[in-house]
Amino acid sequence: MGDGNPLAENPATDPEDRVLVLRAKSGDRDALEELVGRHQAWIYNIALRMLYHPQDAEDATQEILVKAVTALSSFEGRSSFRTWLYRIAVNHVLNAKRGRLEPARLSFNCYAHALDSTPDLDLPDPRSVPVDLRLLVDEARLSCTSGMLLCLDREQRLIYILGEILDVTDAVGAELLEISRENFRQRLARARRDLHSFMNDRCGLVNRSNPCRCAKKTRGFMQAGYVDPESLLFARERVEQVHEVARARAEALTTLDAQCAAVFRRHPFSQPPDLVPALRRLLAGPDFRRVTDSP
Repeated sequence: MGDGNPLAENPATDPEDRVLVLRAKSGDRDALEELVGRHQAWIYNIALRMLYHPQDAEDATQEILVKAVTALSSFEGRSSFRTWLYRIAVNHVLNAKRGRLEPARLSFNCYAHALDSTPDLDLPDPRSVPVDLRLLVDEARLSCTSGMLLCLDREQRLIYILGEILDVTDAVGAELLEISRENFRQRLARARRDLHSFMNDRCGLVNRSNPCRCAKKTRGFMQAGYVDPESLLFARERVEQVHEVARARAEALTTLDAQCAAVFRRHPFSQPPDLVPALRRLLAGPDFRRVTDSP
């Protein structure tokens, strides 16, 4: 795994984090801000895949970081800082209020019906839209596959995000969720089974015999309001992809699991707006204690 991946089995970030935590607890605001900067993108990418909408993910990320920063004085180092911080993140996204585009309940059957009801159409005239057609097709691909994740319940979704998309090991996943490694593997297997079965039956990205194609659905998604050319939620010109920052797998994409996982690892590894200035303002206010205060 990459040296900067805090979810690696033995992350190189841990010793550096410990030093920054000690400095932050002694009142070093620069160290505190560096800690936030090191972890905000990873927390944001978990929240984005859980909640779907970037603004909801940004709000959740800020709430998680505020929780962590204001509780930092209680961190005693019994576990790694990574474990402490990401347990806060995991518990928050599991219990956060439903996002603006996260339905109360969405089944794979309902999703299949929605896809079937979306007509296959040619792409719009490139002169009629304000962005490159390739970005519109990317937006359709990313919004559709992100929507598939919402068909998993929150616990399944989180375990799939950690274990399959971000490729954390069962040891790390079990540690963050406070379950056994065997339990983590079993829950991940169930999430894979449900999601991958749907994708194998429906998604042309995974199974070329399926008729569903992102380019053919793009215009229909635009008509339904799922893709807005004036305000793209996911697609950007060139971004890092998840597989470039998480653990790279060497095996060929010969299995259904590998093919489905590759679809999600080609999603952007999204950078949130820098939340340090907002946290700085919040912590300067009267409602927040200094991190050096006693809990």
